[in-house]
Amino acid sequence: MSKINKSHAASLISWVTSANDGVTDFPIQNLPHGVFRRAGSDETFRGGVAIGDQILDIRATLDRHLFPSDVIETATAAARAPLNDFMALPRSHRSALRAALSTLLSSDFPRRTDAIECLVPQSDAEYALPARIGNFSDFYSSLSHATNVGALFRPDNPVLPNYRWLPVGYNGRTSSIRVSGENFRRPVGQIKNPNLDVPEFAPCRRLDYEAELGLLIAEGNELGSAIDITVTDAHVFGFCLLNDWSARDIQSWEYQPLGPFLAKSFFTSVSPWIVTLEALEPWRTGWARPEGDPAPLPHLWSAELAERGSIDIRVETLLQTARMRANGEAPVRLSISRYPDAYWAMSQLVAHQTSNGTNLCPGDLLGSGTLSGPDASTRACLLELTEGGKKPVALPNGETRSFLEDGDTVIMRASCEGGGYVRIGFGECTTTVLPAHQS
Repeated sequence: MSKINKSHAASLISWVTSANDGVTDFPIQNLPHGVFRRAGSDETFRGGVAIGDQILDIRATLDRHLFPSDVIETATAAARAPLNDFMALPRSHRSALRAALSTLLSSDFPRRTDAIECLVPQSDAEYALPARIGNFSDFYSSLSHATNVGALFRPDNPVLPNYRWLPVGYNGRTSSIRVSGENFRRPVGQIKNPNLDVPEFAPCRRLDYEAELGLLIAEGNELGSAIDITVTDAHVFGFCLLNDWSARDIQSWEYQPLGPFLAKSFFTSVSPWIVTLEALEPWRTGWARPEGDPAPLPHLWSAELAERGSIDIRVETLLQTARMRANGEAPVRLSISRYPDAYWAMSQLVAHQTSNGTNLCPGDLLGSGTLSGPDASTRACLLELTEGGKKPVALPNGETRSFLEDGDTVIMRASCEGGGYVRIGFGECTTTVLPAHQS
């Protein structure tokens, strides 16, 4: 059942002129939430909403009494950083604030002169993590990714039997999750050359990105209970971009028998803006299994899942090398993939993770896993694009990449468009690889 409302209307325009230019990620139909302050200042971080090339400062908006009385409590929570208290509120409260923000930013808002004073240019802002992330779980939602990577190590049996029955995932760490714009040093770890008896301790040589979507939890569940798949929408706050970096050579040595450890824990990047689930409503689409695959078990299936279980989000990954940057050359696209190509849907991840009684909390982060599609142009990491490093990617300036080099900048973008609705986007998740720490 569609839940589209007047906040999605293509006819809506804003008094913030940059929100109406047709190319911005942040038209009035989007209204994503984030945490910001003026760059270089000692201001406290606070909640804001992206509109065009500006940020609506929710605290300043409250101070000028621009919200209706029935959303003041919700707006107060949305003004606090991090946004966990706001995420914890019932979906109806969060939706009411979205409606009030849509009205406030609409072209016919009568107090726009006051509201203009509440804007901060995005070019003047710096960002913090939008939520206090207590738990991070990373999944393996793309069958194409599982098949491509599995074929590199198990050519005769690339996808293990459990993959088609449950969303494979693991619980990660949260201390090294950082917002877009924060860079990291190349990790160092044990690397095993198959021709040598003893591993060496050295900087990673096979550094890779993984283009994912991050799902942030709204209302959680009590320990010992489960979130039923029919009500998962109420427990999802929204989506951000997520780059879960991988040290492939460190991983190949350490992951047996328990899985990756240092190869994944050194850094994870997320974009600063969370696009709410309500904003994504016009692009909800059906979900289905490939013919001949087993039907999900009852706790991972609902009729609504088939009708609107996925979202048509397109995720783009670009690369800019240090040489390209020095020469003023634009980043080059490496891949573009679609969330509907994922084998496991959003609601299934939430239902599965809580099916054993695990409690999710407001602000918890679930990673989709690398969002590769069926075609070569949709492979969302270098491990797949280069077939394990055997076929380097040729860049327009003559450089090649099997894996990332120092100075490389990886940029992720995502958007939803079509269907007669105004295009919305996610902003960028941008991170540069720095040289390994020299002890």
